[in-house]
Amino acid sequence: MEDLNLKLKGMSCASCANNIEQAILNVPGVVEGNVNFSSDRATVRYDPKQTNINIITKAVVDVGYEAQIIPADLSIEDDAGNVQQQREERNLQRRVLVGAILSILLVIGSLSHFNLTLPSFLAQLENPWVQLALASPVQFWVGREFQISAWKAFRHRTADMNTLIALGTSIAFFYSLWVTLNPNYFTTQGLSAEVYYEATAMIITLTLLGRWLENRAKGATSSAIQALMGLQAKTARVVREGRELDIPIAEVALADIVIVRPGEKIPVDGEVVSGYSTVDESMLTGESFPVTKQVGDEVVGATLNKMGSFQFRATKIGKDTALAQIVKLVQQAQNSKAPIQKLADNITSWFVPVILAIAITTFVVWFLAIGNFTLSIVTMVSVLIIACPCALGLATPTSVTVGIGKGAENGILI
Repeated sequence: MEDLNLKLKGMSCASCANNIEQAILNVPGVVEGNVNFSSDRATVRYDPKQTNINIITKAVVDVGYEAQIIPADLSIEDDAGNVQQQREERNLQRRVLVGAILSILLVIGSLSHFNLTLPSFLAQLENPWVQLALASPVQFWVGREFQISAWKAFRHRTADMNTLIALGTSIAFFYSLWVTLNPNYFTTQGLSAEVYYEATAMIITLTLLGRWLENRAKGATSSAIQALMGLQAKTARVVREGRELDIPIAEVALADIVIVRPGEKIPVDGEVVSGYSTVDESMLTGESFPVTKQVGDEVVGATLNKMGSFQFRATKIGKDTALAQIVKLVQQAQNSKAPIQKLADNITSWFVPVILAIAITTFVVWFLAIGNFTLSIVTMVSVLIIACPCALGLATPTSVTVGIGKGAENGILI
């Protein structure tokens, strides 16, 4: 069996994670697969005789998401990935801000529903055409990711939280547009000619605000891993052909003779061949006093050399070092699932289809009972919007991941 770690893109709720996990598990040859929504990671164990990495990643793509292979060696995410993540964060923050401003104006314009009189300079906000102009950017720009994700889910015959948001806000928006274009039709039918642009805008903005906060929480869960990775040295001073060379740590080879001077971090694991020193190994053992190192003793990468200078032979590099193994253990723990988390994922997998059925039933029952089309639409939209399962699927994995990460930061491996 072989293990595969994937970085996922496009997930917006626990239902997405469940869809990806089921797609991975359905690949012949895959014996185990876990998708962690809070860290955007997937861990897969598979039989290389029956399947391969390309088939597994294609299964993820086929259900509407992106997957990138995480290298097995110990490496910090490249600068390009961090820049892209920061760019996406700023874009999300910008859309939340624009949505909030336009939503507040729309809410002010809707105060007439409560028999409140607006000052003359705000009276234009009550005009349905003005509200349409304010709500359109929120519906089609601020909330575009809901529409795109819902369409992707529909194409792959699935449904998720985006489906609920997109359906609810689109129905409310286009119903309001119909009212704006044909107000006389509603009054002649004895129906209320009210528009609900402020509701669609507020729903999109508040949901996007939640997603922004969610992304911040998900970013915090990986900070422990990044902190562990940051412990390692960036370069190593090796002796090759009688010369001392400073090279990136990734280029250190087995049996290389590495020189460590006072105050430097030990780059990789090895055995001392000459010299004498004391080494701070507290990051590994918690021991507060430096440990004496002399010829024949083992040294561990990422620990700190204190007083003396010595040379050692590299015995473990890359993914085989003690630090890499610690990082791997923490990642495995973060990507594993507690029983309660599996229960939450199972619930969210059928939650959305059930909510869609309940919403349609709500519309039919209200319309048959009272014959008011407007009220029937509003009640159906309310069911779609209020029934988002995000908190259910996010709470457990986030708390588990953050807890394990905090433990790792303090030298406790769970």
